[in-house]
Amino acid sequence: MKNAIVIRHLAFEDLGSLANILKQEDYEVTYVEAGLDNLVEIDPVIPDLLVILGGPIGAYDEQDYPFIIDEIRLLEGRLASDLPTLGICLGAQLIARTLGARVYPGKEKEIGWGSLELSNAGRDSPLAYLAPEHTFVLHWHGDTFDLPINSTLLASTTKYQNQAFSWGKSCLALQFHPEVTALGLERWFIGHAGEIAGTPSLSVGKLRQDTANYAATLELQAAKFWKAWFASLVDSENNRTTT
Repeated sequence: MKNAIVIRHLAFEDLGSLANILKQEDYEVTYVEAGLDNLVEIDPVIPDLLVILGGPIGAYDEQDYPFIIDEIRLLEGRLASDLPTLGICLGAQLIARTLGARVYPGKEKEIGWGSLELSNAGRDSPLAYLAPEHTFVLHWHGDTFDLPINSTLLASTTKYQNQAFSWGKSCLALQFHPEVTALGLERWFIGHAGEIAGTPSLSVGKLRQDTANYAATLELQAAKFWKAWFASLVDSENNRTTT
C-alpha cells in the first residue's frame, strides 16, 4: 500500500471525494493538522504523495502562522526531487510561492460555482474532464498568484488567469476545489459563515442551490480527473525508472 500525507488547515476542508479515489488507488491516508502537528518531522521524500489542502490564511502569513515556513521547506524537498505533489487553493498558492512566484490578495473574492477556461495544455491533460462542457467547479479564494517560471498554465477563469498549473512531471496546483461534495459543503457554509455574510451578492441560500445543481456532476467528473492524474503519475514513474 502506498502512503499519502495530507496537510489540513481546517477540519472541514478535507479530501472530500478524493478520499475514495485514494482508497481505490491503494493509498493509506494520514492527515497532518497544520498548527497542531509538527511538520518538521515529515521527511519530504518519504510519502508517495503529498497533498496540501486549502484554508483561509495567506501563503505569505508566516508572521502569524509560522508553520507556513515548514510547509514551504517541505515543498522545497518534494519539488527538488519532482515527487508527486498536489496543492489545492492555499496548497496551490504555497507551491507557487515555493517556486519563486508572488502570492498576493486578488482584486476581488471568487466564491461560488463557475466554469474553467482550459488552455491547450489543459485540454491535453487530465483537467479535460473538468472542461466547461462537462461541469462547473467550486471557486473559493481571495488571493491569487503569478505563474511560476517553468510551469505550465492549465486553466483560467474570467476573474483570475492562474487557476491551475503543472510543474515538472509530478506536481499539480489547483486554485479551485474539485474535491468538494454537496454534503461536505454544508460544513463549509457553517465554518465560512462570516466570509459569506461579508461578501457582496453571496448567500448560503445561493451557494446551497448551486451546489444542488452542480455538485453531483462535479463529483462524477472529478473522479475521472483524479484517476487520469494518478495514471499520469504511474506513467511518469515508469519513464523515470527506464531512463
